[in-house]
Amino acid sequence: MTRGDYFRPVTFGFWMVHLAALGGVFYVGFSLRGLALAIGVYFVRMFVVTAAYHRYFSHRSFKTSRWFQLVLALGAQSAAQKGVLWWASHHRWHHKFSDLDPDVHSARLRGFWYSHLGWILSPHWNQTDESRVGDLARYPELRFLNRSAICLLPAVALALAFYLVGGSYGLVWGFFVSTVMLWHGSFSINSLSHMFGGRRYATSDDSRNNWALAIITTGEGWHNNHHHYQSSANQGFRWWEIDVTYYLLRLMALCGLIWDLRRPPAEALAGPLAPRPLSE
Repeated sequence: MTRGDYFRPVTFGFWMVHLAALGGVFYVGFSLRGLALAIGVYFVRMFVVTAAYHRYFSHRSFKTSRWFQLVLALGAQSAAQKGVLWWASHHRWHHKFSDLDPDVHSARLRGFWYSHLGWILSPHWNQTDESRVGDLARYPELRFLNRSAICLLPAVALALAFYLVGGSYGLVWGFFVSTVMLWHGSFSINSLSHMFGGRRYATSDDSRNNWALAIITTGEGWHNNHHHYQSSANQGFRWWEIDVTYYLLRLMALCGLIWDLRRPPAEALAGPLAPRPLSE
């Protein structure tokens, strides 16, 4: 990022949300009840981000109706991570060029800071390449939600709802603090999961499995598994690999909201495995 990028409206707004969270906590007062609210809301919103933005819109790992697709889009965009078409197009680009020079957020090539959040604040990646999301762009309601003047409205509506229900206390803890937590929790998969953890499968990138990241991102931390077989609705491939997003997707399937959850076949689970490091 250049010095001028820090004064762009998107960048300014991003840091103002951080300031509102920090200043808001001083204003309403720190409390364990408020922290519990922020953490609870964080995990609900993290599930929506992982289930909607990532596993559905980016990888189409399950099917759903058109009306529930719209619900997923509205829920995802309440996270203030831009439109679902924008999110999916850049994520598909990342998988196509993962840890190669065109990658949008490679920690290997550009370091932690850029892979974590520098790329999303850079004007270089502002536009949506609809040619990469033609399956989604055919829906006019998704194109409408993806407009720059519209994409933040679900987040604004969520903030207003927290204020109406809980006043300043609800707005600060329920929206601003949880949003900052959600951003950095989501972004950690772009950065930390390509830097720390183990590798089960021999992928061409630096993706890694990290149990701690899996816990805080409701299952996204099994990132080497995901890069090995990208279209799977489950990213925890072993029984002990906790994947809360997948558990809730299974529940939604039982309720008839979604169906045809994709899972990796036996041959994909078998490998090719990453070589084990030589013991010292």
